[in-house]
Amino acid sequence: MNFSHQSKWLLDRLLKRGLKAELLLLSLAFIVSANSYAGRSCEDQALDANGLMKGMELALKTRNALDASGAQVALIARVGQDLSKYHVRYSHMGIIWRDHPEGRWLVVHELNDCGTANSQLYNEGLGNFFMDSPFAYETLIVFPDAALQQKLVGLLNSDMPRKLHAPRYNMLAFPFSTMYQNSNQWLLELLAAASATDVPIDNRTQAQAWLTMAAYHPSTLDIPAMTRLGARMFRANVAFDDHPFDRRMAGQIDTVTVDSVVHFLEQRHTVSSQQVLTYP
Repeated sequence: MNFSHQSKWLLDRLLKRGLKAELLLLSLAFIVSANSYAGRSCEDQALDANGLMKGMELALKTRNALDASGAQVALIARVGQDLSKYHVRYSHMGIIWRDHPEGRWLVVHELNDCGTANSQLYNEGLGNFFMDSPFAYETLIVFPDAALQQKLVGLLNSDMPRKLHAPRYNMLAFPFSTMYQNSNQWLLELLAAASATDVPIDNRTQAQAWLTMAAYHPSTLDIPAMTRLGARMFRANVAFDDHPFDRRMAGQIDTVTVDSVVHFLEQRHTVSSQQVLTYP
């Protein structure tokens, strides 16, 4: 089935299922960019009408909550995969910007390219954010306080997001090394640049130094040696050589997770509110 025929087939199914006009518009936007593999499996998978409808329902629910909040920006997380054995719920977080130059409420985030050792920054709509059969149709929205929102908008309008981006991707990157970067780490370093009032931040080294001074604590994942070996041998986007030797040998892998980002903002009292949305 070629892509255009697949799109027509999917839209026909969605219409027959009584999809709302608002969701249909989101679906159309989704289908236009559905052949992008950024941060997802490189396999060419057929679009699933049921999964797409769930994603679009959650996207619409999220957009309505964002509109009602009056926020300029917010942090948004998804449950892309099951990480419960590591006591982690949300796998990935980005920043969603109300007045993005390319459209309303777009997610700005770092994504790993097709399981390679590379990443890029992307601007994506909410439909794309919830695509690709996530483990759970659930999102966490974190609203920074007004002052932090204003600073983030200023940074998003500058070249700082790209200055703080490192293309060498590691899913389990160590938070205090510039050797690699994971997607949540890019967001954390951007938050550092927006939060620092005592020192200027213009690069990743400065951002990490400020995070150390500000008492940021990463999440620690218990990953035994054989699991580490398998991941290093068979996955291009996982590395451990940036981690301190003693911690690594003890199976203690410190990395930036959604939880650690949220906890850091909470301890600095810069979160105004949080909201969890699910479908159904």
